[in-house]
Amino acid sequence: MENREEHIEERLAELEGRVRRLEQAAEHGAEEPEGAEGAEPDAEERPGGGSGAVPGGEVFWALNRLKEMADPERGAVLFTGQVPLPTGENYEWQMAAEATELLQSDWTDIASSIEALGHPVRLTLLQRVLSGVGDTAALKEDPELGTTGQLYHHLRRLTSDGWLRSAGRGRYRVPPERIVPLLTVLMAARR
Repeated sequence: MENREEHIEERLAELEGRVRRLEQAAEHGAEEPEGAEGAEPDAEERPGGGSGAVPGGEVFWALNRLKEMADPERGAVLFTGQVPLPTGENYEWQMAAEATELLQSDWTDIASSIEALGHPVRLTLLQRVLSGVGDTAALKEDPELGTTGQLYHHLRRLTSDGWLRSAGRGRYRVPPERIVPLLTVLMAARR
């Protein structure tokens, strides 16, 4: 098992290095790899759809780069983001994993974390904290968050599942490593 985890870590480090090199090449005006331009069908034609074209760019720019780096036998999943918050903070983050490993893992291990996001008040609470209202005194005044007892119940649940972290003296924040994943989950849940 440890050997497999080492292999995954090595593969992720390799993928991150390749992404970094591709980003640097793009910044310096390097051309697209041969055959990449126009290689993907429109989102409506592609099984599974998808969207995310950058203005003036190709629709599957991230997917094309990932396919260049990933082992075609094992596949890969990547999500990344750059998030400027109303608080003035700016977060950049990415995560990649082998698709085969994800498909073979025990999904029940993460059920609690996903379930924690399944309540409208908890989602509202996370949104308020990301907007800069992380102080329990201010949160208590928000009627959408329920009674004080309900608020503390939701804060405990989100904290125990890692979506919130205590910042001391009745303040909460979304951990930086959870901001892009949270927004990715929200984006994935849209229809």
